[in-house]
Amino acid sequence: MSDAAWGAGSLAIAPPLATVRIQGRHRAAWDLQATLGRLARVTVPLILASASPARRAVLLAAGISPTVIVSDVDEDAVLAAASAASGHELSPADAVLLLARAKAEDVASRETAALVLGCDSMLEFDGEALGKPGDAATATARWRAMRGRTGVLHTGHWLIDGRGDAGQHTGQTASTTVHFADLADAEIDAYVATGEPLHVAGAFTVDGIGGPFVERIEGDHHNVVGVSLPVLRHLLKAFGVRIQDLWVPNS
Repeated sequence: MSDAAWGAGSLAIAPPLATVRIQGRHRAAWDLQATLGRLARVTVPLILASASPARRAVLLAAGISPTVIVSDVDEDAVLAAASAASGHELSPADAVLLLARAKAEDVASRETAALVLGCDSMLEFDGEALGKPGDAATATARWRAMRGRTGVLHTGHWLIDGRGDAGQHTGQTASTTVHFADLADAEIDAYVATGEPLHVAGAFTVDGIGGPFVERIEGDHHNVVGVSLPVLRHLLKAFGVRIQDLWVPNS
């Protein structure tokens, strides 16, 4: 869900090897960095048109090593144009799909011979679409409204197949219900002070510092992080691509 900046065209780099204790023994966690270092190529290349390190991490953990190229889309302008054309404001589910498409199309216009995946996320709460709060005051106000209540996290996915002349494309929005804990003011202040909720859709994460403040979810966990792996699998099938065609080879 978070969108901390990554340079255009930068290759995803896995975190260092972690060591975990399991049943009294030290066992090395899967070293993605070393695995990626052994790679020659994947069967079908994937470009992630998103600056989100959380989305990249989800794909890496699923055995997919995307090239990250950030789009130059003006999200506010895209939504304003769509609202003007339709005569009404888009629903959050439609808005994230439109933005995901705009991001994918922008990158696909510059890069060919690959699959391009665009994503965008928003939290629907009390009938409003909440993106990144941007500042501490807004994040604090949102959490004081959200605590003990429920919202719906929408993530739009748009996939373009740039490997041929046809330029096939398809998309889908996935929605996950999120139940927030009833936080005390001190907990909200402490969380906002970390800076994490300022730069993520809905002002929360489930895979970071904000994890303890989400009581439960209904739906796909990865969708809340920023990309639904089941949705990606279904979108790939529309192009005759299997999810395993994106996996990193072992040797």
